[in-house]
Amino acid sequence: MTEDEAAQIKMQFLYALRSKGVTDARILSAMERIDRGAFVRGIFAERAYEDMPLPIACGQTISQPSVVGLMTQALAVGPRDRVLEIGTGSGYQAAVLSLLCRRVYTVDRHRRLVREAQALFEALHLPNIVALATDGSRGLPDQAPFDRILVTAAAEDPPGPLLSQLKIGGIMVLPVGQSDTVQSLIRVTRLETGFDYEELRPVRFVPLVEGMASD
Repeated sequence: MTEDEAAQIKMQFLYALRSKGVTDARILSAMERIDRGAFVRGIFAERAYEDMPLPIACGQTISQPSVVGLMTQALAVGPRDRVLEIGTGSGYQAAVLSLLCRRVYTVDRHRRLVREAQALFEALHLPNIVALATDGSRGLPDQAPFDRILVTAAAEDPPGPLLSQLKIGGIMVLPVGQSDTVQSLIRVTRLETGFDYEELRPVRFVPLVEGMASD
């Protein structure tokens, strides 16, 4: 691929993000810098710049770029924030977040995914990401509270352990729904008096599963 072709693909990629509602300049800049192609392997590599979810190892998926952008935008991440991501997957979302905040803690129940994502973070010189193989449904109580929490798997309701690990004034963005087909992306803000819930858009994510995977 020539430089001109690569630049054209990148331009189309960013245009697609904007057309789907990703308008925050910091997020667009981060998604321009983090090459999604580095996170997609094998036969799907040539489709890395299309706005579609793609299969990755362990029966998981890498979310479509516009959903990554919209979830990140809804999270309203600040440069001093500590962010917890539940569901490392390919590592793409954590890599984007790492350019926007002080530190990202990302966890996954699949040890293989964490190992492969960690290798990518090191290759891309992203030292502010801590990747851990652990049960994401329990969060990371040792590192709580967090300014922001992003969940990339769908639960029936926002998990209590994650809500409790959110700072006052903190925001959590996650998909909720009782089936694979009917899910809503919601934003939860922790207030002094409780939690404020806001429904954002329909989405489809793999389910949030408790416990560690056997791989």
